[in-house]
Amino acid sequence: MKSFIKNSIFTIVIFFTLTMNSQPKKETAIFAGGCFWCTESIFKNLKGVESIVPGYTGGKRPNPTYEQVSTGATGHAEAVKIIYNPDQISYEELLQVFFATHDPTTLNRQGNDVGTQYRSAIFYTTPEQKEKAEAYIKFLNESDVFDNYIVTEVVPEAPFYEAEEYHKNYLEKNPDNPYCQYVVLPKLEKFRKQFKSKLK
Repeated sequence: MKSFIKNSIFTIVIFFTLTMNSQPKKETAIFAGGCFWCTESIFKNLKGVESIVPGYTGGKRPNPTYEQVSTGATGHAEAVKIIYNPDQISYEELLQVFFATHDPTTLNRQGNDVGTQYRSAIFYTTPEQKEKAEAYIKFLNESDVFDNYIVTEVVPEAPFYEAEEYHKNYLEKNPDNPYCQYVVLPKLEKFRKQFKSKLK
């Protein structure tokens, strides 16, 4: 009987170990790089990105609306929460795409979008992400990749509030929108050419 119980426990442990190991790994990255219509459209195309949600983070008011965030008064940034598989794409690769697809040297601004809600920011979810983000920014500054100094914030993860439903998959829903035509699509096309090997 003892032998049966022992073998049964061993079998259960092996089963759960195999089950847990068979689950795909998932990690979270949160980036703010201007209008989240652009950021979402870019990152959702990457291999290893399992889901992406636009939203608001880094502010003071709970459950803010788009209209409230747009005033700049709430302190939130338009951001995206990315769930990704680190076995397929690394955090370093996500950082590479992030810095290549927006201007991290303009304070509270991306092109004609002006305000703290459009600031460049990385909301790290682990100490390792903080170290990697700061090291990559140091590398970019020392390598003179950009003409000006990087002003991207590297700050701890803050409460993240999902954006309204109409903001999700905005480009697909509104391809004829002038902002999509003149801002999102050109940026997306440039990204696809530059990171062709990383696309789904």
